[in-house]
Amino acid sequence: MRQLTDAARLREFMRLLGRRTRAAGRVYLVGGACAVLHDWRATTIDIDIDLDPGLDALLREIPAIKEDLQVNVELASPAHFIPELPGWRDRSPFVIREGTLDFHHYDFHAQALSKIERAHARDVEDVREMARRGLIEPARLMTFFDLIEPQLYRYPAVDVASFRRAVTETVRALTA
Repeated sequence: MRQLTDAARLREFMRLLGRRTRAAGRVYLVGGACAVLHDWRATTIDIDIDLDPGLDALLREIPAIKEDLQVNVELASPAHFIPELPGWRDRSPFVIREGTLDFHHYDFHAQALSKIERAHARDVEDVREMARRGLIEPARLMTFFDLIEPQLYRYPAVDVASFRRAVTETVRALTA
């Protein structure tokens, strides 16, 4: 059984990935990995990442690194649950450069919206923590929702009316 990932193990994952590839590009950290690096969680079950297009060489390195560190790594991004937010790459904070790879937190507004849509208890708490730490501006969540709403038909599992209601209620709660 693989171990939970703490900040030290996550940083070692980034270091090894950067050292074992010559590919240049960005790796986006998502979910629990961001929470661990921002210290509102001590550990995460999976290191969720999203890769820039063209970084297939990284995928060949991940299985060995997973074994070396005994960690779980998953390809996951908010875009698996909701449409991409315009400008998300520009809002993805830089974490560290390892070798030729730049690691970034995936845009926190996109993460927050995908967490609101999923509505798991931990996701709701993560959104509160993002707001508390100033990683998102709650009022902008509604603006971003409005921008992606016309594309939500591409996500048949999403109930648009329920999603809108959840975003509205979250913004109200975070700004109260």
